[in-house]
Amino acid sequence: MPDSAPLRGSVPSSYVLLLYDYLRHQGYDATVLLGQPAPSRDSAPGRTPITEWKGLLERAAVALDDLTLGLRLGQHITPASFGLMGYVLLACPNLGAALQRLREFERLYYDVSPLRVRSTDAALVLEWGTENGRPGPLVDEAAISALVQMARDITGQPQLSPCRIDFVNAANCPQTVYDDVLGCATHFEQATTRVHLPLPWLAQPLRQADPQLLHILQQQAAEQLRRLPPRGALSARIREEMPALLQQGAAHADAVAQRLHLSPRSLHRQLAREGLRFGALRDECLHQLACDYLADWRLQLSEIAQLLGYSEQSAFTRAFRRWSGCSPHQYRKQLRADTGIDS
Repeated sequence: MPDSAPLRGSVPSSYVLLLYDYLRHQGYDATVLLGQPAPSRDSAPGRTPITEWKGLLERAAVALDDLTLGLRLGQHITPASFGLMGYVLLACPNLGAALQRLREFERLYYDVSPLRVRSTDAALVLEWGTENGRPGPLVDEAAISALVQMARDITGQPQLSPCRIDFVNAANCPQTVYDDVLGCATHFEQATTRVHLPLPWLAQPLRQADPQLLHILQQQAAEQLRRLPPRGALSARIREEMPALLQQGAAHADAVAQRLHLSPRSLHRQLAREGLRFGALRDECLHQLACDYLADWRLQLSEIAQLLGYSEQSAFTRAFRRWSGCSPHQYRKQLRADTGIDS
């Protein structure tokens, strides 16, 4: 059975606005096509759950019949699309300094799986794993294409290209599109997503370097970062409370909010800052608990269904199949085989 972490995290809403602007420039009513209004364009730095961003990209790709959307969208990135972080990068003295700030303030522009940086003899490697789930090819390709375009933008060097890019996903479109947009060798179905940057890139001066402005912007970025909730703060508390709430038949948002001494509105707002929605988090908790219960051979499937708050075993079976792609019986059978226990 595949080991896939549940998808969680967020991106700045200023980044999401890029999709609405792109669709409008293509002649579409983005609000109608995507089924929801654009994020606010006011000065407050809003966040959009990664699950919502993934859904928006997928809806747009289907409507446009265009699997190259992620790559094409990234080509239209500007410093403003990254919010405050874009201007921090632009004010740095060189690309190496910008990449250092990118690592320092990563949660402000892409708060999903953490960025890791390492060096080889010829390249600086930026790497993202799948600890917080796999957003899928459209999200990943938009992010990597945007990163490459951002480097080209802030250096004023439109021909800059990485040495190599690795994607965790399979190819989403013809190889010629990757060649055209990214300008380097691309490899797919890799263990992690990696961007290999030539070491000479690091000394590349930026077109609007401004040490005084950088100092001010870094202070603002540090304050924005400080205001973000710790990764998993509220969601961790909900996961701890969920088993007891399920047994009480009270695993709904209002009951959870009351137990945590929050208003329902505050509960949803704080979860959104973590890039989560209550329904998805509840399903994640149910799935994990179901797997734990299924590993206890003494429990019948009907008993597990009751423990999880389902009035009928059939409802539990349907839900588990949606989460895992197999029935509880099939999951338990495979688990027995994996652990060497006879059925």
